[in-house]
Amino acid sequence: MASGRVNPNFRLEDQGIDGLGNVFYNLMEPALIEAALKNGEGTLGKGGAFLVTTGKFTGRSPRDKHVVTTDSVADSIWWENNAAMSPEGFDALHADMIEHMKGRDYYVQDLVGGADPTHAINVRMITELAWHNLFIRHLLRRPDREDLDEFIADFTIINCPSFQADPAKHDCKSETVIALNFDRKTILIGGTEYAGENKKSVFTLLNYLLPEKGVMPMHCSANHAVDNPVDTAVFFGLSGTGKTTLSADPERVLIGDDEHGWSERGTFNFEGGCYAKTINLDPEAEPEIYATTTKFGTVIENMIFDPETFELDFEDDSLTANMRCAYPLEYISNASSTALGGHPKNIIMLTCDAFGVLPPIARLTPAQAMYHFLSGFTSKVAGTERGVTEPEPTFSTCFGAPFMPRRPEVYGNLLREKIAKHGATCWLVNTGWTGGAYGTGSRMPIKATRALLTAALDGSLAEADFRKDQNFGFDVPVAAPGVAEVLLDPRRTWDDPDAYDAQAAKLVEMFSKNFEQYLPHIDADVKAAAIG
Repeated sequence: MASGRVNPNFRLEDQGIDGLGNVFYNLMEPALIEAALKNGEGTLGKGGAFLVTTGKFTGRSPRDKHVVTTDSVADSIWWENNAAMSPEGFDALHADMIEHMKGRDYYVQDLVGGADPTHAINVRMITELAWHNLFIRHLLRRPDREDLDEFIADFTIINCPSFQADPAKHDCKSETVIALNFDRKTILIGGTEYAGENKKSVFTLLNYLLPEKGVMPMHCSANHAVDNPVDTAVFFGLSGTGKTTLSADPERVLIGDDEHGWSERGTFNFEGGCYAKTINLDPEAEPEIYATTTKFGTVIENMIFDPETFELDFEDDSLTANMRCAYPLEYISNASSTALGGHPKNIIMLTCDAFGVLPPIARLTPAQAMYHFLSGFTSKVAGTERGVTEPEPTFSTCFGAPFMPRRPEVYGNLLREKIAKHGATCWLVNTGWTGGAYGTGSRMPIKATRALLTAALDGSLAEADFRKDQNFGFDVPVAAPGVAEVLLDPRRTWDDPDAYDAQAAKLVEMFSKNFEQYLPHIDADVKAAAIG
């Protein structure tokens, strides 16, 4: 199998990685699928999709993610949220992983993180699995082929699932390890086949680097109005809250589905593809995403399929509820060709409330927006992380705590400054439960969520009558076109209003207790906005 284009002065041997078997540089999709099939890594599905399973790891392993404690980052890392690894542990890990790799074939992709060239980083991804190379080729941005001749990586990521770490020797927590060394500009991933670790490592890098340049990194999807990039909306939210689904609006242009920056010129996607959950994927509600599951090169993770017809089962979660598909952005017909947008006009904070307390939409003041951004309330949905089998209420600051190497206030202050400068309107949208908590109520109807978002983005919802929420003090519309009024008042959706009040009081107390950690670091108006 012929290797692809590469900078002749920037090969693996020049990075101290030698003794490997065959090394394949920058293979394109057909060659990567051919290699993955030859290696027995998966199955060719309908339309040329590639079907894989990831073994016991079907979600991220946040507890196994470490940052190396070098002098350059020791005072800027949020250590309460990021596990430390000593430089000596990393050096031993690196040496042992390189030794383990010798004699084996590896696949290399030279890619870019960030659509705005002013703030982009070059990433060299070295993978043991050919399908991981296909995955990251979708998820990061692909340089023009001629640009590969002079490509020089800013950071190198090595992913070796067959390598098992030694916690005592490598200063980590288990045999699975994700280790970021900012001084050596290297990330090592071992002991897990879950492909999401690859893309989230790049996100973590950008989350550390960009704030120093005044750029706000965001765990969000984004879109803009047709023929009007100035009318940009961003959708914050953890996995499972609807970032991908709600941003893929056929009436708007998709900038990206998961990771973006907000710079002095506007919004830009970090990625070149999408990584969408497929459980219960509806061809009518989400036709564009559904269609990607039978397109050439789409990576289908952990889905059950018919062994004869290769039909995918979108309801069978026997492997995991975190079944996914990864595909290039251009597979969505209304995707932006530039992955660039303007300064956000609307900021949507998505939450999946398993308590059934929050309304389907609420308008936030700038102080309330910072409060809810720092709180990051949602429910972890089944399968997103190991051990999560049903929704669990959680507070994930900045709607992405596992990927935040700096303290939350760094990101919160950046967001607040940019909202003030550019006048964005902020909304809190609940895609979780209504009519009761998880197990009693039902999920918020997606048609209602879409109708409310449409009204928010076109400006008509701002003209509605609003009531003050008795629990959180934000503004809630009392009526909206295409949405049952009862849905806008969660207390009315419960059979027992007293039970709702008790549940609401419980949630308010959880918010208050969680937010105590930020009180020494925030301004008085945000403290006042904490609970209305």
